[in-house]
Amino acid sequence: MLHLISINCRYSHSCLAQFCVRAELERHLPDEPILLSQFTLNDPYYPTLLRISGQPAKALLFSVYIWNHAYIRRLVVDIAKLLPEMPIILGGPQAQALAELPMQCTIFAGEIEGAGEEFFHDLQVGTLKPFYQAEPSRSFPSPYRQKDFNTHLKNRQVYYESSRGCPFSCSYCLSSISKGVRHKPLEQVKEELAGLIAANPMIIKLVDRTFNDSSERALALWKFLLKEASNVRFHFEIAPDRFTEEMFALLAQVPCDLFQFEIGIQSCNQQTLTAVKRRMDVEHAEANIRRLVAFDSIHIHADLILGLPFETAASFLDSFNRVFRCAPHYIQLGLLKVLPDTEMQARAGEFGLISCSEPPYEVLATRWLEHGQLSELHEFCECVESFYNSRFFRSIWRYLLQSGEKPSSFFQTLLDLCRAHDFFRLAHTQVLMNNLLVELAQQRKDGPLLLELLRYDWLRCGQRSLPDNLATSSQSELRDRLRRELPQDIEGLFSTRSRTEFLKHSVFLELSEQAMALLGLGKSPAVLAFLPEQSSGVMKFNRAVVVEC
Repeated sequence: MLHLISINCRYSHSCLAQFCVRAELERHLPDEPILLSQFTLNDPYYPTLLRISGQPAKALLFSVYIWNHAYIRRLVVDIAKLLPEMPIILGGPQAQALAELPMQCTIFAGEIEGAGEEFFHDLQVGTLKPFYQAEPSRSFPSPYRQKDFNTHLKNRQVYYESSRGCPFSCSYCLSSISKGVRHKPLEQVKEELAGLIAANPMIIKLVDRTFNDSSERALALWKFLLKEASNVRFHFEIAPDRFTEEMFALLAQVPCDLFQFEIGIQSCNQQTLTAVKRRMDVEHAEANIRRLVAFDSIHIHADLILGLPFETAASFLDSFNRVFRCAPHYIQLGLLKVLPDTEMQARAGEFGLISCSEPPYEVLATRWLEHGQLSELHEFCECVESFYNSRFFRSIWRYLLQSGEKPSSFFQTLLDLCRAHDFFRLAHTQVLMNNLLVELAQQRKDGPLLLELLRYDWLRCGQRSLPDNLATSSQSELRDRLRRELPQDIEGLFSTRSRTEFLKHSVFLELSEQAMALLGLGKSPAVLAFLPEQSSGVMKFNRAVVVEC
């Protein structure tokens, strides 16, 4: 039996490569039984080792990535002690980075669909060589079977590729090593996606490096998905400056929560983009992101990379400010990974790159950012990711966009508070983050307005009462006043018969004229009621309505 083992980041993830390997083994070695096992990095190590070593097998096959590299290396070394005659085959983008492997290990480089007959023959008869190099394959059909969705893929994300390769040649990316993009035939993609949709997975993530490298092809597939998809979500990696007006016209019709876009900005510094060979019209990209966000139906995830060549602290913060002003739903600020065999690694000396020696090879310093500066910016990124991406404080970010204040200045001040309260060693709960923002608001001239916005966000996130540091008049006092002053019925909210229940179960908040105007709720002071039902749009909140002006 051939034992295919995946080590995923989370239980909800799956490993596309594992299924591709299974498909090719079944095609070339149809008589060999195959076992698929899925583990996660969070699984206790010892039981995982026992489960693998205790399962009879002819060979063990792993797919190695930067996130599971260390875990797999530990497994391989210990399995070799327990089963010194067991062949261990290691494929995937980081397989060749595994050093000092036991003698029974075989490295498989390249795409399994491009493997020669020699590999499968040697695997079958037990004469594996230390290394095999596969050729790029023109054909890479979807490897899934219908029963997978009730077993291996149940309650998991499903990954699918309609193309391989990337139109860009970014010097930090492994995709830059292979040139060009190989697209599956459009009708084949539609047929395969229809099969995946029929299985009704939680989400289908298309792993194409740049899904919209061909606008006509992307448009055709989006039109197909709009017709075929029901409750399945789709995730795409998108180049932000490769949109046409026809694409925008179609995306304006997309139902909420059907599509998710991950957009790689990486930097807004043109000198940096040139150095890493990333061609992009930054201003055009920013305008396109704003248009996509304005639809409020597609989740927009924007990426920046810290530690790229020619990126100073000032230019990185400028990139952050520009992306923040596009108002994406999620901002990911990741460290540069200096991956083996990339141009970035080859030019590490030129750029003064110092990076970790083990995966994921994070940058530690550059010619433009000494280690202390990079460390400061990394904590800044952690602060942004914790607060901005939490969903809890969207009105504060809206205020920053309207006020003209530099978002980076706000977060740098917030970072000082985080350090003072040892934030990065604590659980990042809504209560803790709210407390820090309250303390920050109390130090500012616009503090009263910020506190109003924090109260509003706290309640529309589903809380039934305000915490002590945000409390104003008691809910019972406000409810008693409304009981006396509200009319007997308000169309769309309550009738004479339902008035008592409405007052009993709703949560209320008074807001100033300034807060109401900022939130786009009106031009006068008012009392809001927070209702159990959620608002429309990407960010789901309890609906707030004006009950008294």
